Amino acid sequence: MSFVEQEYCINLHNGLIENVRQAECHHHDEREGEGGSKADINLLVIHNISLPPRQFGGPYIDQLFGGCLSPGDDPFFKEIAGIKVSSHLLIRRDGEVVQYVPFHRRAWHAGVSSFDGREKCNDFSIGIELEGADDIAYENVQYRVLAKVSYLLLKAYPQITLDRIAGHSDIAPGRKTDPGPAFQWDYYRELLANLT
Repeated sequence: MSFVEQEYCINLHNGLIENVRQAECHHHDEREGEGGSKADINLLVIHNISLPPRQFGGPYIDQLFGGCLSPGDDPFFKEIAGIKVSSHLLIRRDGEVVQYVPFHRRAWHAGVSSFDGREKCNDFSIGIELEGADDIAYENVQYRVLAKVSYLLLKAYPQITLDRIAGHSDIAPGRKTDPGPAFQWDYYRELLANLT
């Protein structure tokens, strides 16, 4: 069964998507802010990541989010070794979904950020990483799985609406550029609209 055909279900008690790989990650904490709870989750942020840059596959994203990235494995890793970042989900090039942080917990994906006049987007958002780079076309399966997962999140967290889905570049302009010009927002929104 392909990742697109797979059935996904969010368990609201533990904040996990069933039937996806759960990877070890300690880079998360309790949500803060207005309510700091499920009721306050009202933004979905789309990112991209590749480690080393512009290279796909391999164990390095898991290692980065798990806090065990070896600086000696690639020259770029010396620059990022020791940083503490995470995301709720990763969608790999083949459509595999990996979960690092339960949705009710605060992942460390947004950094200095603001949306709709409110700062510290980590407090009230869910972050999804696409394995990719700003200027490399994403795989069709990634869009299809992203739309499917987004649909589930909109149902589970009704304060996330279609106009509260943003790119990292939207919440941290001038500092971040992802998911980049290669990301086809219209195609993603069309796929999502067909599910709603």
